Amino acid sequence: MGVAALAMWAGATRYALATMLIFTASAHFTKMKSDLLRMMPDWIPQPMALIYFTGVCEIAGAVGLMLPYFRQAAGLALIVFFIVVFPANVKAARSGVGMGGKRPTPLWLRASMQVLFIALTWWSALWNPG
Repeated sequence: MGVAALAMWAGATRYALATMLIFTASAHFTKMKSDLLRMMPDWIPQPMALIYFTGVCEIAGAVGLMLPYFRQAAGLALIVFFIVVFPANVKAARSGVGMGGKRPTPLWLRASMQVLFIALTWWSALWNPG
């Protein structure tokens, strides 16, 4: 495609992850945040504040993946992030919470996607930060 950053698999993976994170972060600041609120486990204090915070974390992680100086720190932070938000995915799958009026994603698929995101983040930002 003539874009140097996309010439290698690790770079293309970082751009794909960053794009995904920007799209998922957008839900935290639109009417879809009400769906995210229903996903939050009951033991979370101030869930709406946490929804905004996690949206900011996703944006920061996306930006960090693109900046070589911050790439490894962002990769590590995103791996922790993917693990920490997993209880919300479990609740959503078990209680039937979908996004934007759509059916909920089954837990087996949510768990598989989280593992994939963690693996791709580790590979592209920590093992092969280029």
